[in-house]
Amino acid sequence: MMESSKAYIPAAGHHWSLPLYDPMVKLLGGDAARRKLLDHMALQSGQQVLDIGCGTGSLVVLMKRLHPNVNVVGLDPDPQALARAKRKAARATLGIQFDQGFADELPYPDASMDQVVSSLMFHHLERDDKDGMLGEVQRVLKPGGLFSLLDFDGPDANKDSFLTRLLYASHRLKDNSEAQILALMKRAGFADPKKVSQGSMLFGRLRINYYQASKPA
Repeated sequence: MMESSKAYIPAAGHHWSLPLYDPMVKLLGGDAARRKLLDHMALQSGQQVLDIGCGTGSLVVLMKRLHPNVNVVGLDPDPQALARAKRKAARATLGIQFDQGFADELPYPDASMDQVVSSLMFHHLERDDKDGMLGEVQRVLKPGGLFSLLDFDGPDANKDSFLTRLLYASHRLKDNSEAQILALMKRAGFADPKKVSQGSMLFGRLRINYYQASKPA
């Protein structure tokens, strides 16, 4: 397993709270959000699919259960989260490849993935790292390959309650609006970046957006 001094935010925000991550996300509506994300992806048998920021592996395990003939790879910088992901996949007797690495330094060859997906991770990145990740997604996707992104929307001062504004207080979430994400995708050279759907978590208090874009054929 690789070692790196590069900083990252663990899935649960802190290493000590990692055991709480899966039940917390489930309670807030994460299972339904993941299923909707997979519906948008329309996976095909034999495809090679990468989940960037796979965390404890819930999305890749669900993906492999629903699409056993898809080759699934999960990447995350956190060895503790990956250990949980591997145990989860082993309990379900699912063959999933897990790798430790960073979104802006993907350890895969050019044009090696049919689809790339990332779920509720993009807002963790600083602006330069977001640019780096999108460039790397472009590199590893095959021509015509699909990139799917699920993440929280940015705050809306005209709609959000005081409590919701507190939840959006992180500067990373403030930089996560629909317009900003689509602009980043377009600048990275993706074809037809768009929001394909929207939803909510935390009992409707946090808006989530589903985006898709493709690598030019």
